[in-house]
Amino acid sequence: MNRPAAPSCPDWVRRAEPIDGVERIEAWFHGKAYAMHRHDTYAIGRTLAGVQRFSYRHSQRNSLPGNTMVLHPDEAHDGQAGTDEGFRYRMIYVEPALLQEVLGGRALPFIEGGVTTDPRLAAATGALLQHVGHALEPLEQGDALAELTHALAAAAGMPARRPKGDFLAARRARDYLHANCAHAVSLVELEAATGRDRWSLSHDFRTFYGTSPYRYLTMRRLDAARRLLLAGTSLAHAAAAAGFADQSHMTRHFTKTFGLAPGRWLQAAASVHRG
Repeated sequence: MNRPAAPSCPDWVRRAEPIDGVERIEAWFHGKAYAMHRHDTYAIGRTLAGVQRFSYRHSQRNSLPGNTMVLHPDEAHDGQAGTDEGFRYRMIYVEPALLQEVLGGRALPFIEGGVTTDPRLAAATGALLQHVGHALEPLEQGDALAELTHALAAAAGMPARRPKGDFLAARRARDYLHANCAHAVSLVELEAATGRDRWSLSHDFRTFYGTSPYRYLTMRRLDAARRLLLAGTSLAHAAAAAGFADQSHMTRHFTKTFGLAPGRWLQAAASVHRG
């Protein structure tokens, strides 16, 4: 007599409380995990078990246990299991502004291929990729970010010279977007706040923070929406409070950014507490 197959382990995501621009997660997925999406942070992680397969810069990548993944801001990627067994991984999402505190206006480091076995990066990510149940102290996180930034710059072979652009104007724009993310910010407002024309400012912002001003503004709204959803706020109310036009507007951006619709994202997060 044939017995039905045992149900597979449900997908889950564990999140540490974000601290000062760094989000830490650990997750398990089988099959398709994420649709193509992009976000305005570095995504830096380590595969713990299985084969973690993803599309990145027009090629398929496979990360094996122990490999380090470094995905640059605003680069589209997806995620799925490379075998039937599924995969488990840890990831940190780091705002480029934190790296700029160390880089001081140099261009953001780029690691070719998205997957690396570079021992410098493996060592530098050790503290930040600890189990999400381990609460990092602020000084511990700050030291680890400085070490990570130096390791990224070294692995990317970055020159010491600064790129052309106005770093101070880009930083003023970032500060303004943070303070005004709940309403529609115009280019005229950014020009007035920074003293830089809109076209030069857009170039500067992407050089130093890895994305466009509008994408950065949208991500801050999505950050607010996720906090509200995790606190039990309805989709409609979260969308309005975070500054989106309506629920469908938020859902479109949420899915394009995280590769999951808000409902499935919440379901994966809730499965940890049910298990």
